[in-house]
Amino acid sequence: MDERLKQQMAFALEIDKEKNVFRQTHLSGHGRNENDAEHAWHMAVMAYVLREYSNQKIDIARVMLMCLIHDIVEIDAGDTYAYDEAGKATQKEREAAAKERIFSLLPPDQKEELAAVFEEFEANETAEAKFVRAMDNLQPLMLNDSNGGGDWKAHGVSAKQVYERQGRTKDGSEKLYELTDRILQKNIERGSLPE
Repeated sequence: MDERLKQQMAFALEIDKEKNVFRQTHLSGHGRNENDAEHAWHMAVMAYVLREYSNQKIDIARVMLMCLIHDIVEIDAGDTYAYDEAGKATQKEREAAAKERIFSLLPPDQKEELAAVFEEFEANETAEAKFVRAMDNLQPLMLNDSNGGGDWKAHGVSAKQVYERQGRTKDGSEKLYELTDRILQKNIERGSLPE
């Protein structure tokens, strides 16, 4: 096997470990905790189906790739819960080291390409990154809603905290933010999300 293919296969095997990174969000219908790979796949399919609601014209192939790789760094860095302030304090440092190690398994040109897509997501400046961020917010929100807000309850999360996080959804999709607001209002009314 030539060196390039060997490197690509090493990366392909390494990213299988994303299936072992479990998130705080549970699968729909009170299922088990979802893993990062399931989250990424779900986001990518949602992005394709919901692309018409992006605020701006987007390159859907780039969006889907960004969805699929945005959490690969959590293989090393672990999942940082959205409302874990202590974990967020070290998140960037942990993820930067993980990005370097994991993407370095690839041939240099592909390392550069995928690292750039990851950094684009983190910067949240392009239309594609903003839409992926909207998917990254909407996907767990939808699952949590399907579970009666159980994950918010378990972690003592307030409506204010969720609204602060979900505010970034507007940057990628005003229409999906309207949906987000309806979901949050429903959960406030049913007592799943204290104000």
